[in-house]
Amino acid sequence: MKQIAIVLGTRPEAIKLIPLYLKFKESKFFNPVLISTGQHKEMLEQIFSFFNLWPDIELNVMSNNQGLSGLTSILFQKLEEVISRYKFDGIIVQGDTSTAMVGSMVCFYNKVKVIHIEAGLRTYDKFSPFPEEVNRRIIGLVADFHFAPTEKAAKALEKENLNGIYIVGNTVIDSLILAMKKIAADEEKYKTNLEISFPDFENKRLVLVTGHRRENFGKGFEEICKALAMLADKHKELSFVYPVHLNPNVRQTVFKFLQEYKNIHLIDPLPYDQLLYLMSKSVLILTDSGGIQEEAPSLNIPLIVMRDNTERPEGIEAGCAVLAGTTASNIVNLFKRIYEDQKTYNKMAQAVNPYGDGKSAERIVQVLEKEL
Repeated sequence: MKQIAIVLGTRPEAIKLIPLYLKFKESKFFNPVLISTGQHKEMLEQIFSFFNLWPDIELNVMSNNQGLSGLTSILFQKLEEVISRYKFDGIIVQGDTSTAMVGSMVCFYNKVKVIHIEAGLRTYDKFSPFPEEVNRRIIGLVADFHFAPTEKAAKALEKENLNGIYIVGNTVIDSLILAMKKIAADEEKYKTNLEISFPDFENKRLVLVTGHRRENFGKGFEEICKALAMLADKHKELSFVYPVHLNPNVRQTVFKFLQEYKNIHLIDPLPYDQLLYLMSKSVLILTDSGGIQEEAPSLNIPLIVMRDNTERPEGIEAGCAVLAGTTASNIVNLFKRIYEDQKTYNKMAQAVNPYGDGKSAERIVQVLEKEL
């Protein structure tokens, strides 16, 4: 059997890689080893607990007041110790995090095959998203297998003259399907949990808000908060639910602008399963998140993307989402257009998700069984 490492460090990576890990466990060709760097330690533990699986190796790279340079430095040190010690036939990295970028570079230095999941996403602006755009370009240079979620992502890789490109969809949809089955089997628990935070929530119209992107810090984030304040003032019939990221840059601005509004509920970050349940009960979502852009269309929820650009244009083109930028007036106007026009709302809600069908992990394993 071939030994393959799956390296992750953040909640989105875990969400997208766990379906793949489970498929590798079913394969008679591979022995998968799950390595967690602990970049989002508490959030990772929630995911592992929900799916009832745990890392084989934990590296615990985080420390207080650790900037990107400090994080990158310790990731190189810790991942080198593991990858140089074990005889892996291949290493899987996902997306564009610091964990993924450093993992790919350490593999390159050790001449281990690099397998990149969610390859080919590009904005062509090195500071948006920051540092993710540069991270994923670096991974692209050293990867041996590029598993692109969409045709557009694959074409971006082809323009860079890369080989080993496969279009497989996005594993986030695999994970969503697995999770929603578990949630449906225990829905009363989720209803009860939501009732505690939002009494009588089933008779309210919920709007989910998420926002934490580094490139939006400062003026962009203030504009987003101003837009939310304007919407809350105008739409008293709506309850805006905002799970606020733990990053102080996010929390300080959000609480400064929004804590006085009775129909804006500022809560701590939710576990993955509870967030999915809340998404499924929302009438509309405003976000700067990447993963939610991929998940919301499968739940038939229209989406407003509060970013100046996105590496996931397929959702915009399919009609699942609109790109609002970070100007308050634009966000408010797009919200009005979608929420107040039933025809526009229905068209977005019924658009087909372009990001996957729940079989991406299976396709990836099939390719690697033949080619690795």
